[in-house]
Amino acid sequence: MAATFITLSDDLNSPILSPPSKNMKETEKICIDDMLEKYCGEFGKWQLKHFILTCLAWALEAFHTMVMIFADREPDWRCVNGVECGGRSVCGMKAAEWEWIGGKAASTVSEWSLICGDKFKVGLVQAVFFAGCMIGAGVFGHLSDSFLGRKGSLTVVCVLNTIFGCLTAFSQNYWTYVLLRLLTGFSSGGVGLCAFVLATEPIGPSKRGTAGMCTFYFFSGGIVILSGIAYIFQTWRTLYIVSSIPSFLYIMLVLPFIYESPRWYLVRGRIHEATKIMSTIASSNGKHLPDGVFLALDEEVSKSKIATNDDEYNLISCIDNKDAQIGSIVDVICYPVTRIRLFLAVAINFLTSMVYYGLSLNVVNLETNLYMNVLLNAVAEMPAFFITAMLLDKFGRKPLTIGTMWFSGLFCLMGSFMSNIGMWKVIKMVCGVLGIFGMAGTYNLLYIYTAELFPTVVRNVALGCTIQAARLGGILAPFVVVLGGWLPFGVFAACGIIGGMFPFYLPETLNMPLYDTFNGLEAGLA
Repeated sequence: MAATFITLSDDLNSPILSPPSKNMKETEKICIDDMLEKYCGEFGKWQLKHFILTCLAWALEAFHTMVMIFADREPDWRCVNGVECGGRSVCGMKAAEWEWIGGKAASTVSEWSLICGDKFKVGLVQAVFFAGCMIGAGVFGHLSDSFLGRKGSLTVVCVLNTIFGCLTAFSQNYWTYVLLRLLTGFSSGGVGLCAFVLATEPIGPSKRGTAGMCTFYFFSGGIVILSGIAYIFQTWRTLYIVSSIPSFLYIMLVLPFIYESPRWYLVRGRIHEATKIMSTIASSNGKHLPDGVFLALDEEVSKSKIATNDDEYNLISCIDNKDAQIGSIVDVICYPVTRIRLFLAVAINFLTSMVYYGLSLNVVNLETNLYMNVLLNAVAEMPAFFITAMLLDKFGRKPLTIGTMWFSGLFCLMGSFMSNIGMWKVIKMVCGVLGIFGMAGTYNLLYIYTAELFPTVVRNVALGCTIQAARLGGILAPFVVVLGGWLPFGVFAACGIIGGMFPFYLPETLNMPLYDTFNGLEAGLA
């Protein structure tokens, strides 16, 4: 009995459940970038389809932005009733002595006589449109980071573009037209912003840069298509309706097949929705998302890696995180690291836009066929997009930003020393084309570079601020052009050279993760 008693006593002192075996499956907390690299695929079939469908919105933005080139053009005119023109200006002629070729319905200029003393009103419409873009970029940048999300914001701006674009065609007077262009600019300001982030966030870090650089092909392609549409429909009211219909078709035929960003779900604490999308990405790419793998914010993953000896912490499911994290522009400014990055990114985008739009005006104002001229201008930008996309992951974002801005600044500086006489005029034109080539490359890579500088909770807010700065540069560019002489090229040269100095104070983001939160960004810098 004694022996039996001792055996029972030993059994009572033993644990009821045996310790977990080392062969049991462990729970893994992982951030989105790591999950894409290890289990889902960085750029597979799913990402390619989603990228193309989302970036089609860039063509819509090109329609609503560039339609003013054709709608607000000054048509040709001719003398009537036997009046001899002889190089005379319409400003010194009576109304009965001349007429518009194609009638008054050809453009807003011919319909409302925006010539001579009222010619400034054409520039005012352009300025008002870009002012609307500035406001819209800020508003929808915040909304897409908060409750509306990336897809929700893209849906709203496409709906508004459809409505305002069609209503513009029924403007009864100039000031109604100005108001509707302001509203169209407001909605257009969020299109490229939301589409870019939504298209690139589900892509892995090593592929994101190249993919992000390809988004501008859709914008340039939209300009090419718009040139053909404007050539067919040469009355401004019809053109506004025809160029607005694609936005409606996009809402009905494309948006239902676009997914919300899993990163937005994650920072909002909606882990189940984020994981479901990641599982869909994996299966569509012919891969499998294993059990026991949970999505987590990058700061949680960093903590779990530090606390490797704390098994209880490591087994906490990310699903228990109910604190939705939302950031604002105030957070960006208050945090020292992102504040410096924002100020530098704003300055770079402002200077880039001023040079890009300023030099583009010289191409548009050439005395050639307007439709062909705009088409060639858009096609000429595409090699810059291709080259920068190829070099982006080889040399990095920072060196390429510096190089393209200085490339453009150098040729602008050369152009400032050229006169408008003989062969010097041709060389000056070539300098301008090469200046556009360099700055188009800068404009392209700035989207991906800026997006990678900020965490997910404030990415669209920060990107919205830089887009606002770019719109301001677009507004001011025409005022530089009217200075005439060597000054425009001189100003653009200064913008390119000085702007190329700012990236020296920014970090390189090549192959770096897209941080989700400020804490995650801080942990990554440690």
